[in-house]
Amino acid sequence: MNWTSAVDVRKQLQRLWERGELLRALTADVTLFPLRLILKSPNSAELTEQFAAVRDWICALTAIPKTRIEWRETQHRVLGAQRLPASLWVDTEEDALTLISKQHDARRFRAIWASTASRHPALLDWLHRKPLQALDYAAVWPQLLAVLDWMADHPRPGIYLRQVDIPGIHSKFIEGHRTVLSELCDALLSAEAIAPEYRGISQFAARYGFLDKAPRIRFRLLDAGITLLPGTFCPDITLDAASFSALDLPVRRVFITENETNFLAFPRVSDAIVIFGAGYGWDALSQAHWLTRCAIHYWGDIDTHGFAILNHLRKYFPQVQTLLMDEETLMTHQDFWGEEDKPTVQDLPHLTESERVLYDILRDNRLRPGLRLEQERIRFSRLQDAIAASF
Repeated sequence: MNWTSAVDVRKQLQRLWERGELLRALTADVTLFPLRLILKSPNSAELTEQFAAVRDWICALTAIPKTRIEWRETQHRVLGAQRLPASLWVDTEEDALTLISKQHDARRFRAIWASTASRHPALLDWLHRKPLQALDYAAVWPQLLAVLDWMADHPRPGIYLRQVDIPGIHSKFIEGHRTVLSELCDALLSAEAIAPEYRGISQFAARYGFLDKAPRIRFRLLDAGITLLPGTFCPDITLDAASFSALDLPVRRVFITENETNFLAFPRVSDAIVIFGAGYGWDALSQAHWLTRCAIHYWGDIDTHGFAILNHLRKYFPQVQTLLMDEETLMTHQDFWGEEDKPTVQDLPHLTESERVLYDILRDNRLRPGLRLEQERIRFSRLQDAIAASF
């Protein structure tokens, strides 16, 4: 039997809740109620063959609280006159909320709506669209509104997030709630207070005019004849991007590697430095315009993401060459092949022809699925030979 039961009634209302429709109805001009529910009832044959079960079903249906049944009179060919449920209704929102035990959540949402309407009515559209998300933040909604008050009064403040001083709100609160605050700030703040080129929680500070921790660039001098810090020998140095861009080092070659041990053990090369790579984050490095006059060599993993990172780097430095990212290196290290978890299949327009051929071999799984050769698995002597032969 698939006749509507009390469980089915609650499931129908729960789906409305999960879509946010019941909460939206609390603040909308048009109400959902009285709400007619889907009623699956016995057909004529079932009424004849399962009369006792039908009678029990009707008793169970009438026992469902907070619902109303409309009846119809019918003349059954065997059983004669019968009174059967024709439709099932929930008349009020409160009845619906009671049936799925959501009265408390509804009261919390009403409180959120009221406090927001009195302080920032521009956010009501967001609340209407995302009522369940608002409920997720019900416990901290007063603090969120306090932060929004402050940000509305201090557009693009030019301080660090932890310098924001609001009574009752600890210094890490904004950092911990950047996801929801970014949506609310976009809805509330003026266009002048938002830098639209910055997106995502990692760029929250830049988007709304806060100071942010400067990206760091770590590098080693590979030529002992280059002195940067007195009394040091081929030092390992980390600088903020602005300081690195101002160096203008007397080097002709720059190597970039993604593995820290490879970075630390990189062989000596005259007139050269090695940079500890940054994955896809090359914006900071692009500020160093003096790198444009250097030969740049990128050494990454031989896998689809290794070539995707190379492709991204070439957007900033078209002169980049690869190091040990060729088919010969791959095939001579078969014993060390591994597997890439989530290969990329995007087109990479900044690869050379030979690089594109190898990339297609990898993304098309021509040798084996998800093939990768991590750079740290390549024999160190192979790196030394490549350096000696080319530089």
